[in-house]
Amino acid sequence: MNIIRSAAFFHWENAAFSGKSYLTRPLRLLIIIRIAQPLLSGAFFYVFGERENTVMQKRSNPAALLPIFVFLFLYLGLGLVFEYVLKIPMGFYSIPIVVIFLIALLVACCQNRALSFDEKLVLMGKGIGDKNIVTMLLIFLAAGMFVGVVGRSSAESVAYFMLSLIPAKFSVAVLFVVSCFVSTAMGTSVGTITLITPIAIPIAAASGYSLPLCIASVMGGAMFGDNLSFISDTTIAACNGQGCAMKDKFRENFHIALPAALASLALILVLTLRADVTPTEIPSYNLIQIIPYVLVLIGGIIGINVFVVLLIGIVSGSVIALATGATGQSGILAVKALLENMGSGAAGMFETSMVAILVSAICALIREFGGFEALLSWIRRAFRGKRGGQIGMGLLVGAMDIATANNTVAIVMANPIAKEMSEEYGITPRKAASLLDTFSCIFQGIIPYGAQMLVAISAAHELGYNISAFDIIPNLFYPYLLAVSSLFFIAVDGKKKGS
Repeated sequence: MNIIRSAAFFHWENAAFSGKSYLTRPLRLLIIIRIAQPLLSGAFFYVFGERENTVMQKRSNPAALLPIFVFLFLYLGLGLVFEYVLKIPMGFYSIPIVVIFLIALLVACCQNRALSFDEKLVLMGKGIGDKNIVTMLLIFLAAGMFVGVVGRSSAESVAYFMLSLIPAKFSVAVLFVVSCFVSTAMGTSVGTITLITPIAIPIAAASGYSLPLCIASVMGGAMFGDNLSFISDTTIAACNGQGCAMKDKFRENFHIALPAALASLALILVLTLRADVTPTEIPSYNLIQIIPYVLVLIGGIIGINVFVVLLIGIVSGSVIALATGATGQSGILAVKALLENMGSGAAGMFETSMVAILVSAICALIREFGGFEALLSWIRRAFRGKRGGQIGMGLLVGAMDIATANNTVAIVMANPIAKEMSEEYGITPRKAASLLDTFSCIFQGIIPYGAQMLVAISAAHELGYNISAFDIIPNLFYPYLLAVSSLFFIAVDGKKKGS
């Protein structure tokens, strides 16, 4: 039938354009339109269809944020029920956070039916394959191997050595200050928490101070350096996105972060000096086992790449473990035991790594479905004036951070809109970069499913201590005071400029 129809059309076409045509001019025009119709339809679809798709991708869609609310409802709701209603010890810790995130991911996959499941898999793959996510996963694994190699005895040796030199009443304050310096030099809060938390845990046990307070002090100091360091991913992302020099952003940030850090240190000293604790007698320790941590801390302070620092710690710890017989084996069996310790340490980071992967996948789907654009639209409507614009910019990157659990990714996503907001509200590029970096660190330092919190909890579990994020959160003085300091300077800046 198609052959007959084509032959007939060919006959009419020849008849229409031949010199002896008996057809009228309108019929010739009709045939031209018939030939051009597929081309015109394709061109129309290409131009306007693509434009429509672009609009659809950028359209605000609050429903796309449903996976985040599902996670928060299940995780917080079940945690509160287990902990305070059913009185289950460590109720929050008993919740399998990976399962909760899988449920949230399922909700995200069920949305946006315009995309096939294969297309959603491609989006999730791109989100997981981001450079920052891959870097984070590798840090997790390397940190797990380091903890597995040096073991609990090495961390205890470092802690007992510090307590033999420093009065126990200053131990928590020293943890905070050391974390500030290490994170500023290394440019990574996760790496700092990985290195210092195994030292903080035995210090808490030996000094008598609460474990959540010691871990929270390390996390606060780590976020201080993450916010200010010249080599931090957040600093690089914020400065590049807003088009300002790093030194200008540092100056803008420093007068906000320093008062918060000093206030945090003062609060820690007040709490620890007045606390009624009974330090236990310091047990014996092996100075040789301190060497891996000393090398790691020195490398962090002088600013060596975190991967190189962890590799130095792994190699030095392995040599010491084999030389001193710390594995409890000899010969080839000692090597086997050492490798098993490395494997168990890396396996201990499984949950942390899976959370990072799942959050990245959920974030990619939410962004594609218009969830982040919904947040941006709300912020644009809610805030007016220069002070309002600065608060809105801070809440923008904070909302992105809550959604992604990664402050660098949050800054990268917020950068284009923040650039427009800075022009609209008259905010300088260095101020915008400072706001993005500061508020992302505030939120990242508090959320219970962020990499910083998960690494700290994982380190505690590796050393045999059970603790939940909600034990640590009330003791996170630095992020809270950084938020107060930021709002104060926003108010002063707006008043000074007459906004």
